[in-house]
Amino acid sequence: MIKLQDNEIMCSVRDGDLKKMGILFDKYHKRLFNFFLRQTRDQETSDDLVQEVFYRMLKYRHTYRGDSAFTTWMFSVARSAFYTHYRKKKFKMDAFASVEDIKSQDQNPADKVEQDHQTEILHKALARLPQKKREVLLLSRFENMKYKDIAKVMGCKLGTIKARVHAALQDLALIYEEISGEVLQ
Repeated sequence: MIKLQDNEIMCSVRDGDLKKMGILFDKYHKRLFNFFLRQTRDQETSDDLVQEVFYRMLKYRHTYRGDSAFTTWMFSVARSAFYTHYRKKKFKMDAFASVEDIKSQDQNPADKVEQDHQTEILHKALARLPQKKREVLLLSRFENMKYKDIAKVMGCKLGTIKARVHAALQDLALIYEEISGEVLQ
């Protein structure tokens, strides 16, 4: 069986082969769910948003050009769906969902407790970042997107993204230190 690239699959969907959307759903629904869960901290909302993204990808498939990575277009659609939902529901975005951590199987209990504690502080710090700074860190650090792709998703210049990431990391470090100090006191 020939393995198709994401761009080729989406071009096929755009051209009318709607069954191939299932391939993209299978590949990306968990990634999108985790992206939304980190934003909303609500599983039901995250599920709804994933469904909305794939609905929009089908509805607006004719707009897919394939001139950049499929994930760039997909996260643009996801970002739009998220902000539409936010405007409609006006829910609070000040929480940050915990993320499944990749942990060593042979980690000793004391190290695991310390790592869990540090992870909890990191998530609290991320939750306190403004939405745009949190979003740019989610895309760059959790989704491993390149800055140029994030710039396309967010509709701004590459330099702006670099500055936002830098500022977000600085703010995150300060907030992390502040929370760590609160925990120690």
